[in-house]
Amino acid sequence: MKLTDNELMAQVRTGEVRQLEPLFEKHHKPLHGFFVRLTGNRALSEDLVQDVFFRILRYRHTYDEKHPFTAWMYQIARNAHVDHMQKRRGETPLPEAVGRDWEEPVSRTPNADELFGRRQEIGLLRKALQALPEDKREVLVLSRYQDLKYEEIARIMGCEVGTVKVRVFRAMRALGEIFHEMAGEKAS
Repeated sequence: MKLTDNELMAQVRTGEVRQLEPLFEKHHKPLHGFFVRLTGNRALSEDLVQDVFFRILRYRHTYDEKHPFTAWMYQIARNAHVDHMQKRRGETPLPEAVGRDWEEPVSRTPNADELFGRRQEIGLLRKALQALPEDKREVLVLSRYQDLKYEEIARIMGCEVGTVKVRVFRAMRALGEIFHEMAGEKAS
């Protein structure tokens, strides 16, 4: 019988730390994608993933199985990211090519022109997302890329669900404006 994330974390909390391994196996790639989308830096993202799982182990006693493990994990991830940003304040990050973490969904086989155009749009979308202010980028990554429910995001961010909905709406609008500006189009 396969245990749920909450059941595994409950065991980790009681001292069965080997149960952290299946949680790591399941969540390290999505967590890495979360950090890559926030930071634009793969190596830093790998370090942050390691930091999150270290913190999960260190703060396992604070886990409450009444709430989803993923919401708790992303709260820790958010804190790790904020801590990192505070340590590095004032440094200028080097741009890094973002690859497979940004791949588009698989669809019918496009022709060469469609593929080229789609790749250009994805590249522009990456740049637009990185140009968003940190708070807007974070809420979009949590809701659109990590597929967290608004209730989970509200718990992570310590706010009301309605506030999350407004933040997502405003972030999407800002992303659209930046995207259209970068594309040389007039936003409608």
